[in-house]
Amino acid sequence: MEPFYLFLWLLRILFLAAIYLVLWVIVRALLRDLRSAARDPAGSLGRLVVVSTGGGEPTVGTVYPLDAVTTIGRDLGCSIVIDDPFASAQHAALTYRGRAWYLEDLGSTNGTLLNGQPVGAPAPLGFGDIVGVGEVAFRLERPRR
Repeated sequence: MEPFYLFLWLLRILFLAAIYLVLWVIVRALLRDLRSAARDPAGSLGRLVVVSTGGGEPTVGTVYPLDAVTTIGRDLGCSIVIDDPFASAQHAALTYRGRAWYLEDLGSTNGTLLNGQPVGAPAPLGFGDIVGVGEVAFRLERPRR
């Protein structure tokens, strides 16, 4: 066998080994992330606590953990489903962008309130702020660790 062909075979084997090494590093990183997520299932970004209601569901004191995007309304597809005749099917959305929470009204009939004021455009939220959806009021709180 000529030295040139031997060099080509060696180069092919090294290239194949490099591909397997990269795949191994990627799989190892994914498994590490999955294990850390399994160890810390309470990786919530915050929570909403019901502080007042006009009756029905939810009851005062109910706690809802928040995801990066949380929708509130009467529709069963919403993250937080409330039984309130003054709430729209998809009433409001809370989104976590960067390091801050934002509240957005999703075109509801009766509007969404932030600390008693109507929300037009997406508005920044702070922990302790009160969100009003229909007759239900929620307080944004830090997650429990």
